[in-house]
Amino acid sequence: MNIAAAQKPKPRSHVSADGMPQTFHALTEEYFDTVYLPLSPTSSTALGFHQYDTQLEDYSAAAVQREAALQHEYEKKFEEIDPTALDRDDAGDLAIVLGSIRSQLLSLETIRMWEKNPDNYSSGITNSAFVLMSRKFASADTRLRAVVERERQMPQALLEARKNLKNPPRIYTEIAIEQMPGLISFFQTDLPSGFTDATDPQVKADFAKSNADVIAALQSYEQWLKTDLLPRSNGDFRFGADTFSRKLSYDEMVDTPLDKLLQIGYADLHKNQAEFARIAHELDPSKTPREVLAELAAMYPPPDQLLQAFHNTFTELTDFIRSHHIITIPGDVQPTLEETPPFMRATTFASMDPPGPYETHSKQAYFNVTLPEKDWTPEHIAEHMAMFNVGTIISTSIHEAWPGHYVQFLWTPEFPSKVRKIMGANSNIEGWAHYTEQMMLDEGFAQPGVGVKDLRESRLIRLGQLQDALLRDARFIVAIRMHTGVGGTMSFDDAVNFFVTEGYQSRAVGEMETKRGTSDATYLYYTLGKLEIMKLREDVKKKQGSAFSLEQFHDNFMRQGFAPIKIIRKAMLGDDSPTL
Repeated sequence: MNIAAAQKPKPRSHVSADGMPQTFHALTEEYFDTVYLPLSPTSSTALGFHQYDTQLEDYSAAAVQREAALQHEYEKKFEEIDPTALDRDDAGDLAIVLGSIRSQLLSLETIRMWEKNPDNYSSGITNSAFVLMSRKFASADTRLRAVVERERQMPQALLEARKNLKNPPRIYTEIAIEQMPGLISFFQTDLPSGFTDATDPQVKADFAKSNADVIAALQSYEQWLKTDLLPRSNGDFRFGADTFSRKLSYDEMVDTPLDKLLQIGYADLHKNQAEFARIAHELDPSKTPREVLAELAAMYPPPDQLLQAFHNTFTELTDFIRSHHIITIPGDVQPTLEETPPFMRATTFASMDPPGPYETHSKQAYFNVTLPEKDWTPEHIAEHMAMFNVGTIISTSIHEAWPGHYVQFLWTPEFPSKVRKIMGANSNIEGWAHYTEQMMLDEGFAQPGVGVKDLRESRLIRLGQLQDALLRDARFIVAIRMHTGVGGTMSFDDAVNFFVTEGYQSRAVGEMETKRGTSDATYLYYTLGKLEIMKLREDVKKKQGSAFSLEQFHDNFMRQGFAPIKIIRKAMLGDDSPTL
């Protein structure tokens, strides 16, 4: 399908230009209230819209058809809005909403994960309970009552899965099976322990029953996955070039041809590899870059001091940001460091869990870090802790907190509209966090006397940042080649090897990253967004000359919300020049 043709505007309605902004604002509110929020009650809870807390997504095929019809209906309505009759911010919001609708339609009608990915059902319902447990936005009894209402609908969701799933890719079914013990354990252990302060005896009795029913339904689903679905899971996970390009266009507003994107990805990979080799040689000329990397991997704090090691970076980072005028930090509240929730530990080393932009009662943000399990072997612990070496602790703290995800969350009250607070481009959100890892070191953080004791430690921290950058470069290249065949076909095993040999990762990380990439097809958005932001910064710098201020640039970037970089370029430069 031709992207330009897909996005060609339909004939516009006869609303006067003067009334167009009011029409657009009213239609946006109507869309949120009719489609976006009620059809996704789990994400609505996370956003802070608690009128949906007792509802669960309808996982039936009929519901998919109803949603597709509604999305088509609103796509036509929004296409009738004349963007030239709107101011710049509203015109940007219109483009964001249309991109979101078209992406959702692509997911429902073309990608069709509801027919292909069994984990969407089991992990989906688990997350529906988790978002009610994780944040104390209401009393324990009120939230537990909502859990009960959702749990009563979960066994049916797993029955719908059995009806909907048709010839999924084998890797999808294998991942779903691999996830199941953690999901079942969540309902058996974590969810009950999250509501020990509930006092209403009726609610507690209702929960005991609904929770037991969900556990039984998940156990049955697990058996069905192993004995019925897995033997007939012969589908292809690859998106194909057309679907991949359309998703990138709708989600990130990037229309760069895939072969050119691949060239950009390889160029960044080779640049980072060369820089890694240069710094490794400075550290120890007698060792290869790989040998220096192995040395770095062994430099980590004791596991029981890992949370404290992250906390120790906070003051140094925030002091540096303020003294070097990197970005305005709105407020002094720090995120709470805690261990990653058990059911998320298999797939994430660290994450930021801020409250939704419309959450009014529970404003705490959580910086989650995955600690080794008590029953792990010393070898397993060492491999896990290598991800938290002296270099990656700094880059992870920058990425997740200062000035990455957490600082962007602190800016959300400044975002110009509901659209910019709710709908986000990953190339903005993850691109910003990844961009800050390099930017902070480029600006002088972790130089001798600034957070580190000597030049050796400074170089090790730079190697950690580069290893993280190479991981994201590998995602960029694997995503395109594995899903589209552009640049040469890449099998699952080829992708794992690429992460190891070119991305400088362990085989365990390579396998986890490749598994993720089979369904999160466009996870190139980390490097993509970073490169877009770096180009935007250079272009603004050229335009402003000696008047350029890094702090002002970052503040102005933040004020645009979670918009795709194309829209932010338009706001900051006033033109439609290429983002890459």
